Amino acid sequence: MPTATLKNKQFFEDLERLMRTKTEEKREAILAVAAATFNELGFERTSMSEICSRLGGSKATLYNYFPSKEALLLEVMFRASKADFERTLQALDALDHDVGTALRNFGQRFLGMLYDPCVLAARRLLVAQAGRAELGKRCFQQGPARSHACVGQFLQQSMDRGLLRPACTRLAAQHLQALLEAELITGFLFQHVPVPTTEEIAQCTDRAVDAFLHLYAPTAS
Repeated sequence: MPTATLKNKQFFEDLERLMRTKTEEKREAILAVAAATFNELGFERTSMSEICSRLGGSKATLYNYFPSKEALLLEVMFRASKADFERTLQALDALDHDVGTALRNFGQRFLGMLYDPCVLAARRLLVAQAGRAELGKRCFQQGPARSHACVGQFLQQSMDRGLLRPACTRLAAQHLQALLEAELITGFLFQHVPVPTTEEIAQCTDRAVDAFLHLYAPTAS
């Protein structure tokens, strides 16, 4: 290949890399400003115009990245919890532990993620606006549906090993996650109690896992 052609190819590759970097930086800047605005004003009082004003730039640019305020809220929520969410699901991969240990590791990570102050704020916004533009459905597919599937897979493996009694893994996963949040969900919905401490989360997890293991203990042969 001629030297000039090689130089042209390198130039366009460098240009494309630079554009990708600038695009990602702009997207992150939009999400940071949007998160702060949602937290300060709430969903209803926040407008794309307000976000644009704080960010600088045109509304057309903002809409190129996010087609609606609802889509922006959804991305803000998952940005706040994505890394923790992945680590939480990975806690169930450790099959060298017994079931109780694995579930306690998962439960503490799960509750720690859900009740992190940033995630709490995003969840409250989402609950209030879940009916808009199928926002709740889209959120469920990206978060709880994935979590239920991973938990169900782990529970099925544990049932196959005889560590839990055979049962519908979909329902078992729902029972587990309901038990984990049982002591906290009412306070969350009514914004009545402070953010739980690490120690409180550990205690809630222990009680929830104990109840779950009692319910799904292997049947005597």
